[in-house]
Formats: sequence, C-alpha cells, structure tokens
Amino acid sequence: MQKIVNIVLFGSALFLASCGAKSDATNNGGLAAKKAQLEELKKQQQKIGDDITRLEADIAKLDPSSAKTEKTKLVAIDSVETGTFTHYIDLQGTVTSDNISYVSPRGQGGLVKQIFVKQGDHVSKGQQLLKLDDAVYLKNLQQAQTQLSYAQDLYRRQKNLWDQQIGTELQLIQAKQNVDQLNDQIATIKEQWSMTNIYADVSGIAEQVNVRVGEFFTGYVGQTPQIAIVNNEHLKVRVQVPENYADRVNTGTNMIVSLPDANKTYNTAASVSGKIIDPNSRSFYVDAKLPSDKDLRPNQVALVKLQDYVATNAITIPVNTLQTDEKGKFVLVAVNENGKWIAKKKPIEIGQLYGSFIEIKSGLEKGDKIITDGYQGLFDGQPITIEAK
Repeated sequence: MQKIVNIVLFGSALFLASCGAKSDATNNGGLAAKKAQLEELKKQQQKIGDDITRLEADIAKLDPSSAKTEKTKLVAIDSVETGTFTHYIDLQGTVTSDNISYVSPRGQGGLVKQIFVKQGDHVSKGQQLLKLDDAVYLKNLQQAQTQLSYAQDLYRRQKNLWDQQIGTELQLIQAKQNVDQLNDQIATIKEQWSMTNIYADVSGIAEQVNVRVGEFFTGYVGQTPQIAIVNNEHLKVRVQVPENYADRVNTGTNMIVSLPDANKTYNTAASVSGKIIDPNSRSFYVDAKLPSDKDLRPNQVALVKLQDYVATNAITIPVNTLQTDEKGKFVLVAVNENGKWIAKKKPIEIGQLYGSFIEIKSGLEKGDKIITDGYQGLFDGQPITIEAK
C-alpha cells in the first residue's frame, strides 16, 4: 500500500512540474510579444507625429492663415548698461569726541565755595569754573609774608653793618638765606592757593555739572565725573570692523556716515585703522573725522558704510532676476528672431552682491535685453510679448 501511495505522489509531482514549465513558457512568450508590439506602436507614433508636423508646415505654406498660433507670455525687459559698481560693508558706529574734558583739581581738591558755571553753558578754555575753600592758604600766606618782611628788614640792617665793616660775613649770608627761603615758601603757598581756582582745560559745552556749594570737589564721585566739558568742534565716528575684513579696510578707506537722528549724511575717509584685534569681539576699530556741526553729539548712533570694492564699466542686474539650474546660474533675455521675440537662457558668472543688485562678471553684454518681470515659468525658446513702457 505504501508503495502505491509513493508512486501516486511521485506521479503528481511530475505532472505539476510539467504544468509549471508549460505555464512559464507561455508567460515568457506572451511578455516578449507584448514588448515587441509596444515597440512597433512607438515607431508608428513617431512616424505619425513626423507626418503631422510635415503636413502642418506644408499647409502653412499654402494657406498662411491656417498656421498654428504659438502661445506667448507678457514680460517686461530692461536694457543692460555698464556703470560703476560699489560694494560696502554696512556697520553701526558711534560719534565720539577727541576733546571731552573731565575736570579735576590739581591738588587734593577741597570744599566748594563758589560755582561759576551751570549745565549747558558754553565755556572757554581757561575760564574759571569753581572756587574752593582757600582760608588755610590765605592764613599761611599772611604769616609767611609777615615773616618775610621781618627777614628783609633784618637783612637790610645786617648789610648796613657789613658795609660799615661791622659784623661777620656769615651773619650777612644767613640773613640773605632767610629772605630767600621765605620767598620760596611764599611762592609755594601761592601755587597751592591757585589750586583752589578750577579752570576749564578746553572750550565747549558743560555737559555735566554734578557739584554744589558746600560739597567736596575731587573730580569724581565714584565713577561719575563732577564736571564734564564736551568740545563738538573735533568729532569723529568710531566703528568696530569684523576681523575678516582686515585686508579690505585700511586708513584712507572711503566711508559714508549717516546720522539718522540728525538726518545728515557725510562722505569721509578712515583716518585711523586699529592694528590689534579685540579678543572678545574679534574686531578692530576704525575712526573717521566728522565736520564741526552743532547738531552732532558724542554717543550718537551712526550708520556707517565702508567701501571695500569698486568696479568701473561693470554690468549689474537685479538680484531677483538671477536663477539657478543644475548647470549653474543663468538669466533670461529677450531675443528677436525673424521678427518674433523669444526668451533665451544665458549662463552667467556672478561677482559681488550689494543691496538689490549683483555684479555680472561674464555672460551678459551691454545692450542685452534682460527680462525683469514675467520670467517666472519661462523656458528657453518660449515666445514672449514685451510690455510697452
């Protein structure tokens, strides 16, 4: 019985294998036929398309009115011109003054007896600002002058005796030394006394007067100056320039300085360029002188443009017209072919970018008609209609 079962199973396996082989052969044969049929249809399609194109051209020659009208797109163009292209580094600076004087006493200071200036006053160099307590110096001066008068009288008496050959030369010399010493002492007291008068070192505006009669004047209260004088005749703008521009910004670099609050703009040049990079900000300072102007004040915010690149006879285009594909940068220009305007793709090489314009190194020539509006979705060779200006 087992042998019969084995024979039946073996026969079934052979039958199934035979059927599978026939099925695979049938499927393979059908696929090849379908591929061949598809290839044949493609050839027929191409031939029909060529025939249609040829017939349309023949009909257009015989009957121009029946020619197919191509769809055009409305665009705006601008003629490419050459000019000077300037690139700037845009930064923010601060107006400062070379002549800001923080008034201090020459000595240890003293108690304020009189004040001759108030905040906002214009002062001149050498003008007295304060009078400090001088009672001690006046008393010392009076005593020294009394002693000098006595020493001078004693010297005259000693000299008269010496002229009469009475007394010794040593006595005369000592009397003269006493007079000289007192004269030196009086000169010292007068110098100390003069320190009670506080004068302006520069001309300008009294920006700060933070002292009152009866207060002690030393020049500073903590870190705050008691009197500050600002001279607006020698102003400058200072800007911190990132270190990556160190090889492009130097003394003499052209600058445009705008003061938004004063609504004024000045063309100037860098007068000083720092040679040390600040380790914290990674920048170096640049100073430029500003003209004397009553509307300018130290610590005003300044918008600074430093010229770091200029090209003459340069071609520039609006940066929004620049496009990119897998081959690189390009723009679309309008070209007139056989009386019809079409869009043409022009590969370009770009240079510096500043504001809304970019420099074109190569790819465009003067007189080219660049498409400035309507270029979105345009393709190379597409018919266009130019918008009338």
